[in-house]
Amino acid sequence: MPTIGVAIALAEPWATQLQEYRASLGDETAGLIPTHVTLVPPVELTEQQIADAAGHLDQVATGFPPFLIQLRGTGTFRPVSPVVFVSLVQGISQCEALADRIRRGPLDVPLQHPYHPHVTVAHHRPEDVMDRAFAELATFDCTFDVERFHLYRHDDGTGWRPVRDFALRGAL
Repeated sequence: MPTIGVAIALAEPWATQLQEYRASLGDETAGLIPTHVTLVPPVELTEQQIADAAGHLDQVATGFPPFLIQLRGTGTFRPVSPVVFVSLVQGISQCEALADRIRRGPLDVPLQHPYHPHVTVAHHRPEDVMDRAFAELATFDCTFDVERFHLYRHDDGTGWRPVRDFALRGAL
């Protein structure tokens, strides 16, 4: 069964910068994972469920306005989960509201952990590498407009690839 996810892609040049940084830490999967803020974690769906989900995503996008994300500094989920991330300091409530609206109907999926919007930069790396990522990106700062989100599909050979985007069209 296909695996999909829903996420906000980071704007350039920061998307490439953080993806290359992740690769520099020895993460061999970095090139298979576009830099993103997750809205719906990976879930297996049938083709019909994916089509239903796409219709649902279009409805959500129609009623949700564009917003601003600012990323600044780092955080970690350790020791619960071996992840270092770049933190959202603006756009948190909008990501939470958008994710909540998306995770209904055909995308009503259980979460392993409470939703916390972030951008992963180190995952399942040795502790010293995780510590280095946490320190080296502590001063990272960028701001970008979120005008759309994407439906991603996983392929074992090419990784996660966007297959459809959904423009946010709600009134500000």
